[in-house]
Amino acid sequence: MWCCTGLRWRPAGPALTWYAVGSEQTDGTRRTRESPLAYGRPLAFAARGARRCVGVRRAGRWTPCPGGREVPARAGRDQCPECARLDRSFSVAADTNAADPRPYRVYLAWFGPGLTKVGITAEERGPARLLEQGAVAHSWLGRGPLMAARRTEEVLRAALGVPDRIPYARKRAVRAVLPPVAERRAELAGLHARALGVPGWTETLEPLPCVVADHAEVFGLAGLPRPTGVVAELVDGGTVAGRLVAAAGPDLHLADGLVVDTRLLCGWVLTAPGETAGTSVPIAPVGPDPAAGQEQPGLF
Repeated sequence: MWCCTGLRWRPAGPALTWYAVGSEQTDGTRRTRESPLAYGRPLAFAARGARRCVGVRRAGRWTPCPGGREVPARAGRDQCPECARLDRSFSVAADTNAADPRPYRVYLAWFGPGLTKVGITAEERGPARLLEQGAVAHSWLGRGPLMAARRTEEVLRAALGVPDRIPYARKRAVRAVLPPVAERRAELAGLHARALGVPGWTETLEPLPCVVADHAEVFGLAGLPRPTGVVAELVDGGTVAGRLVAAAGPDLHLADGLVVDTRLLCGWVLTAPGETAGTSVPIAPVGPDPAAGQEQPGLF
């Protein structure tokens, strides 16, 4: 049996990731695989059993969840409270890994008109963090040590009046009605110029020029249908079926307007459904994110 561990963005595009249940070894490894996703192709799966904690991954090693505890089907996090606490005990997002020696980058991420945030990511990850969040466009602001990057993030967030987190419901609502590329580039360029004018932070970080990277083509957003509903949860025996037309962040967009938030797939054993299976899981109307109130700080 293969348990889903979510969506990952690779150089070739999005892919669902899996581990073989019961394959954990004493050295912390487990058998894994990936399923690359292609726009225009069918996507169908059935959930089996119950959603269970995926454990803790650190430095490429997995620590299985003791007892394989169940996780609420609508939770944004795929870990039980105990594993989540262990995971965050060595987390950059939770500021519990301040000694991380890697260089970091501060960025501006654009999700739609008026929807821009400031964030940081390890330089070695490149744009992966932006793709994971569903940023339609982004530009780097500066690079340097972790804690200097974290301080700059807070300073610029306050100075520019932008948040450090944008709910996925708001991101989904605008993807099908984006302004032209030139307009989103101009909005980012304006914020970048304002950020460079904020005093102090360039003394501890190397400022970077405004070079806007646009991800709309990577996500497949051209001609995206307006969302008609979002999968609210999976249930034992429940199925999802449709044609994949786009992906952004953790979201898969189907041709009928249904959005599948792959954060809710993590921890489920997923199998191929019957040939005539349709979607038979609870669907939430487009609006407040059903998982938003349960997202943990720093998760996405």
